[in-house]
Amino acid sequence: MHISKIFEQNPIAFSYELFPPKSKESADQLFATISDLSPLELGYVSVTYGAGGSTRDLTHELILRIQKETDLTVVSHLTCVGSTRDEIQSILDTYVASGVENILALRGDPPKGQGPFEPVDGGFKYAFEMVEFIRKHYPQMGIGVAGFPEGHPETPNRLQEIDYLKAKVDAGADYICTQLFFDNNEFYDFCERCELAGIRVPIVAGIAPITSVKLMQRMAEVSAGTRFPARLIKSMYRAENEEYQAKVGTHWATEQVRDLIDHNTRGVHLYTLNRSNATRQIYDSLGVTTTRGLV
Repeated sequence: MHISKIFEQNPIAFSYELFPPKSKESADQLFATISDLSPLELGYVSVTYGAGGSTRDLTHELILRIQKETDLTVVSHLTCVGSTRDEIQSILDTYVASGVENILALRGDPPKGQGPFEPVDGGFKYAFEMVEFIRKHYPQMGIGVAGFPEGHPETPNRLQEIDYLKAKVDAGADYICTQLFFDNNEFYDFCERCELAGIRVPIVAGIAPITSVKLMQRMAEVSAGTRFPARLIKSMYRAENEEYQAKVGTHWATEQVRDLIDHNTRGVHLYTLNRSNATRQIYDSLGVTTTRGLV
């Protein structure tokens, strides 16, 4: 289903994110997660690239398998890293032939240790260039782009940051999906700044349930600039073990989602880390089984 229809048909579109497995065992675990979450009738599922495009082929394989073996609407991440325009076009041709209708167009992060991002010869330098390309050559495609409520780590100028986001929307993006955040006030301020800039597409809030202190520390290393509220940090470190840490983190995420629903947010995107427990617990706590139950 085209992403625009999902937003039209649901008062709030729930979705979740997966990353491609690197072994048969992790592939089996991943499809067990998909099976566990299928009864929730979420709006769509997205599949990531690894850092620097390192799992590109695995991503495409997983996208095609989900498309073939499930009834899910799938959104494939597509980055500018390491790909020429011809290679991007070949990937998109394969998706179109397989019935995949939606792309999340990202510039992507450079491979670790390579310094600032530089496109390959014949590649895209900016995400908006890829959006323009897709919109021109594949007008039937649904296109999402990334938003950064807490600021993009490479763009300290917050006014310029929104200008760059608007350029992606003006190039043809259908919606924005944000990076993870733990303070909803950051998201609401971001949405208001988007509105002031004339950005009118749906904005999906990215939520990541923290299931351990170790995971929180790893997020802090990988997601530069992510802000962890003091109350969350205090609660996580107060928990006696990982079982209680998971309860604290899932409760925090649940309250974030509850508040987002109350503020009529257009979508919530859950970063599942290929596990279903926290996502199921959030849904159970909210007392809904489908997105239509949120009216």
